[in-house]
Amino acid sequence: MAVEMTTRPGPRSQALIDRDSVIMSGSLTPRYPFVIERGEGARVWDVDGHEYVDFAAGIAVTATGHSHPKVVQAIIDQAQKFIHIAGTDYYYEVQIRLAEKLAAIAPFGENARVFLTNSGTEAVEGAIKVSRWYTERKHIIAFYGAFHGRTLGALSLTASKVIQRDGFFPLIPGVHHVPYNNPYRCMHGREEQACRDHCMCIDYIEDVLFKRVVPPDSVAAIILEPIQGEGGYLVPDSRFVQQIRQVCDRYGILMVIDEVQSGIGRTGKWWGIEHHGVEPDVITSAKGLASGMPLGAIIAREHVMSWPPGAHGSTFGGNPVSCAAALATLELIEQGYMQNAIEQGEYIHDALEEMRSHHPSLRHGRIDGRGLMIGAELVLDEKRTPVKELRNRVERLAIDAGLLILGCGESALRFCPPLMIDRATVQEGLERFERALTGAEQEAGLL
Repeated sequence: MAVEMTTRPGPRSQALIDRDSVIMSGSLTPRYPFVIERGEGARVWDVDGHEYVDFAAGIAVTATGHSHPKVVQAIIDQAQKFIHIAGTDYYYEVQIRLAEKLAAIAPFGENARVFLTNSGTEAVEGAIKVSRWYTERKHIIAFYGAFHGRTLGALSLTASKVIQRDGFFPLIPGVHHVPYNNPYRCMHGREEQACRDHCMCIDYIEDVLFKRVVPPDSVAAIILEPIQGEGGYLVPDSRFVQQIRQVCDRYGILMVIDEVQSGIGRTGKWWGIEHHGVEPDVITSAKGLASGMPLGAIIAREHVMSWPPGAHGSTFGGNPVSCAAALATLELIEQGYMQNAIEQGEYIHDALEEMRSHHPSLRHGRIDGRGLMIGAELVLDEKRTPVKELRNRVERLAIDAGLLILGCGESALRFCPPLMIDRATVQEGLERFERALTGAEQEAGLL
């Protein structure tokens, strides 16, 4: 299908962007010139009437697509009963039902306990607290490239981009960052296969951190993403994750898995950690959990989440309308969207691999992922030299081609459309992506 490039934004969009620029906080990430009016499934329309395929899903949030009728109806039904009552003070059935469902799908054998929050950042903050409370230890290990949120505690764990941390020091003490496994670009300078055959940087924790910086018996938790999101959609070798589990077991450290972006069916399983064959102690969830309604969750082994009444709370966490949306979301994902994520993800992966032969910026880059969490790295050469400017230009030209797509890492693009996306829409989106990629490569003199 031929896709016409139309310079955007249109006049109505531009007028709203101009109004936004003088009233909204300048801290927001530089945004793309798209002003949404409505959405349906994996398509959205701007206020000038232009239609787009959505490969971004609100940063992997709209798991069941935009305004799924069953999710909308669940929201309406609950809102007509009551919109809010503080779950920290009172009880309501929809919250209990959601907690029961999340406990049932928790990726560990032990019974689970659940604490509901407003967001992924809040879930991470709570995970820090429960880890310190349970272990009576102070220190946390996180990874370079990680994104865990922007509030002060979560930001202390984040090490994705310096702009996210600059100006906010001192952050909370006791956080130590170590290299995340990336066999495509080994920190030791090994060749790719040699890095895969190595212990995947676990020796850094054992031989450097524990011997020179902090004793292991003072570490409360190791927190990691089973697939790094903002860090570049990096899929680690499963042996790396398994060795992290072994380190945790050896020293009585909690393994906390941040599933805010990778969880709730996005990778073709309920949780990204399930691809690695280990069981964590604590899970944090949000984003796709309620198809766009604000909701997060901490899911922990029962014996870990044993803190007393009053140790943690939230006025809005587990809002009843959001809980109703989440129950509808989980039902839809379980009934077929998880399998669809596998099938459409494989198709996107294969299509990107096929594009390598005629797109220089894809030829040597990493194309990796699970389900509908696919990353494609744009690089210049066999050394995988990142080309951030080219990636940014592809994102902008994609808008003109009628496609929403987001970057991540140094120079990668992420393909994370709604889990319900059909093959025809996937194909249409890929054609629009390739048109934008071709235009950017031509401008850069690569074609």
